[in-house]
Amino acid sequence: MKKILFVNACVRPGSRTLVLAKKALDKLDGQKEEVNLCQEKLLPLNREMLEERDALIAAGDFSSPLFQYAKQFAAADEIVIAAPFWELAFPAVLRVYLEHITIVGLTFKYSPEGMPVGLCSAKRIIYVTTAGGKIGGCNLGYEHIKALAGRFYGIQDVVCFRAEGLDIRGADVNGILEETLKEIESWSPSAV
Repeated sequence: MKKILFVNACVRPGSRTLVLAKKALDKLDGQKEEVNLCQEKLLPLNREMLEERDALIAAGDFSSPLFQYAKQFAAADEIVIAAPFWELAFPAVLRVYLEHITIVGLTFKYSPEGMPVGLCSAKRIIYVTTAGGKIGGCNLGYEHIKALAGRFYGIQDVVCFRAEGLDIRGADVNGILEETLKEIESWSPSAV
């Protein structure tokens, strides 16, 4: 059975991003596991944590809880990330999570030429976001995830579903969300 990892970076209760992400999750068959980043005790990496992590990586010892998220991410067959559009990207908690999963020896390794080579099982990441204003061509959160996925994790297929302009005065919020829900509904996940 496929392992589907749901990385939930939705901070607000009643999140519109979460509504869309759940629709995308419903399209996927497999065993689903959620990491709710707002409930995890993730801290940005500091000097001590980096030194400990680097020593463990050098020793080839990945048994520490420091590596739990990277191991979970690397083992997933498909990944859904739900992250609202904040300051042209996503909430800081997602950036902290990315620090914890980008681990040499678990999610990627280096080639003899010094290039990252992905070690993740997933073939696709589905990135879901919503914005109060217009995202336009400045979806830096999605671009960041897409770059990491392709350059480090070895995941070349990164799909983005987004609903934007939700907080603009006079916006048809339900209509905008419904259009994105229809887009997700008509999407064929078997395309990987």
